[in-house]
Amino acid sequence: MIVYGRNPVREALRGPRAVERVYGSESAGKLDWLASEQVEQRDELELRELCGSEEHQGVCAQVEAYHYAQATHLLEAEDALVVALDEVQDPHNLGAVCRVAEAAGAAGVVICERRAAAVTAAVCAASAGAVEHLALARVGNLADWLAQAKAAGAWVYGASAQASVSYAQPDYSGRVVVVLGSEGRGLRPRVADSCDELIALPQRGKVASLNVASAAAALVYGILQFRRAP
Repeated sequence: MIVYGRNPVREALRGPRAVERVYGSESAGKLDWLASEQVEQRDELELRELCGSEEHQGVCAQVEAYHYAQATHLLEAEDALVVALDEVQDPHNLGAVCRVAEAAGAAGVVICERRAAAVTAAVCAASAGAVEHLALARVGNLADWLAQAKAAGAWVYGASAQASVSYAQPDYSGRVVVVLGSEGRGLRPRVADSCDELIALPQRGKVASLNVASAAAALVYGILQFRRAP
């Protein structure tokens, strides 16, 4: 995989994945955090061809394949907070959710194996490199995994604009899974039925709903506040 952009490359160098080669423009070679790296100089056109994007910011790197976590491990901590995504297909949304989850100290993110975005260079870029430090797991059947999470002692809350319960009502102590649906369609019926409770963010404006990344940010940081996390 080729990751591109200054933050994604920097975090790849700091993360567990092996970085095989680093490519950069002449100006990128002067960056402090690349001083100890062997940077192969390339011009702008070559960098664009290497990474398939104009958003490379003068640097990209060849890294080994992404290491997905085991979903069963994400709920080991007694206060684990996990974000689960139901067939979210937009790589920019997946990356943005991963950035929020990692910044908030979530135990990890669970995504679907099918009909959903996987970790690609675009996701790495959208997450600003957060995926390098985040436990991200893929499951074949999200509803089945939610049942396993509940058996492990987790409370599962599904985000739905139509829910009658405010997100401020539940007690988010202990193990918690927050489930967000795909762009446009929301939670699939079986996934919604697998949740202990459906919760809604307040909607005081005129737009119908938040996108999945914005909703994830509001919910995750709301839960931190409700837990009175520092």
